[in-house]
Amino acid sequence: MDLVSYFEPVNVPGFGFEEANLHLQLGDIINTYKEIERFPELSGIDIAILGVKEDRKAINNKGCALAPDYVRNKLYQLYPGNYEAKIVDLGNIKRGFEVEDTYFALSTVIAELINNNIVPVIIGGSQDMTYANYQAYEHLGQIINIVAVDSMFDLGKTEEEIGSQSYLSKIILHQPNFLFNYTNIGYQSYFVNQEAVDLMKNLLFDTYRLGNVRDDLEEVEPMVRNADMLSVDISCVRQSEAPGNGNASPNGFYGEELCQIIRYAGLSDKLTSIGFYEMNPTIDKPDQTSHLVAQAIWYFIDGFYFRKHDFPSKEQDDFVKYIVSIEDHKDELIFYKSKKSDRWWMEVSCPTKLKSKYERQYLVPCSYNDYTTACKDDIPNRWWQVYQKLM
Repeated sequence: MDLVSYFEPVNVPGFGFEEANLHLQLGDIINTYKEIERFPELSGIDIAILGVKEDRKAINNKGCALAPDYVRNKLYQLYPGNYEAKIVDLGNIKRGFEVEDTYFALSTVIAELINNNIVPVIIGGSQDMTYANYQAYEHLGQIINIVAVDSMFDLGKTEEEIGSQSYLSKIILHQPNFLFNYTNIGYQSYFVNQEAVDLMKNLLFDTYRLGNVRDDLEEVEPMVRNADMLSVDISCVRQSEAPGNGNASPNGFYGEELCQIIRYAGLSDKLTSIGFYEMNPTIDKPDQTSHLVAQAIWYFIDGFYFRKHDFPSKEQDDFVKYIVSIEDHKDELIFYKSKKSDRWWMEVSCPTKLKSKYERQYLVPCSYNDYTTACKDDIPNRWWQVYQKLM
């Protein structure tokens, strides 16, 4: 597929990395679409950056359409780690006549990249672009898990048009539906009504309050490792750390906590797309939020190039298998521990006729704590959540 028709080039002159420097920065290494006649070649590429200058559905955050180039400017000035980066920057998706046209272009591009084993890194724009990201997997016929790092659920009301704070309900109600699980990391209770919390429980989705996540950040790793796509609303970070957002509040993650979560995403073999949304340069203070998003992307890239490729497979020599019997439970719980990374998975009982459909869902990333819970004759919550969906 010819993707160039969906993009406009990046206006690179003036970016800080172009200043004379003895050492290569990311801006020197990334093959960027700067001239109409020279669209980057995708053969052999691992990661593709794409901007979306779209904010027509943004709520209280007009101006976030300007974010892609501000983030690029800071990203290009960073130095890569100890790896050979094979990254392209495809430019900015052309703004459609209607927002739905932008959705179509973005979903088409993402689907093509994923189909070619290239991980898209989307710089928005408003968070309703998550809906377009989801549609890409629909094009590919993949049943997926979505993880959102966000201070709220973005359900909106059923009758509402899609927007940056109502895209999730459109994904849930969309038919045919390819969403297996949704996980929210870091919601703040005062931004979420109790009906929404109850709905999430009824849908067997995973939601984790900000305070609980911050108490044990390492427990986020298996949550993120279970995602096919990750959506980040920069309002999840406290206002003092990321002022460039119209919905920022005094509470939220610290910048380094967000970067740790994003590095977990980079390390995940399963994750195939990630998007950063709602960064608004028009209200940012000395590019502070642009810096943070750029550094978060750096951590994703760094994690990506240290992936262990140790998802449990037929090559069981790379794993230690643990079988735990639970009293009054007919099925034994099976755990796998990777010899490469010491990461854990658990196998959830799945009807034979559904195994091919849910082959990417019934092996669930977990933590050592889940294993010790099972050893205490108790079934981990993670196991129950998935089991109920498979039954």
